[in-house]
Amino acid sequence: QQQLVESGGGLVQPGGSLRLSCAASGFTLDYYVIGWFRQAPGKEREGVSCISGSGSKTNHADSVKGRFTISRDNAKNTVYLQMNSLKPEDSGIYYCAASAAIEALLCQSPDFGSWGQGTQVTVSS
Repeated sequence: QQQLVESGGGLVQPGGSLRLSCAASGFTLDYYVIGWFRQAPGKEREGVSCISGSGSKTNHADSVKGRFTISRDNAKNTVYLQMNSLKPEDSGIYYCAASAAIEALLCQSPDFGSWGQGTQVTVSS
């Protein structure tokens, strides 16, 4: 059974950092585009960052460019999201998702079929 499990969320002050992890079980991530999405209360889910299977291509939302970095370690079957200079508007539930479609690098949620359960990120003083 394919499963994605997120971890690393928590409460952090504005300007702080967190690193989220997305670990896969039941399948190998090597050939999948992996995306990080977030959803704040009352808002639609939005794509944050996506990475190609090889890790050579990434795509970040304008709101996080220069602050967030997505990376992957296929040997560990894990994808990471390093989040720096966090802002209160970064708060929400963060989900990772997998897609076998190359167009998924555009980071649009309908292209992703396998989702994790999410991890809460709260940026507040």
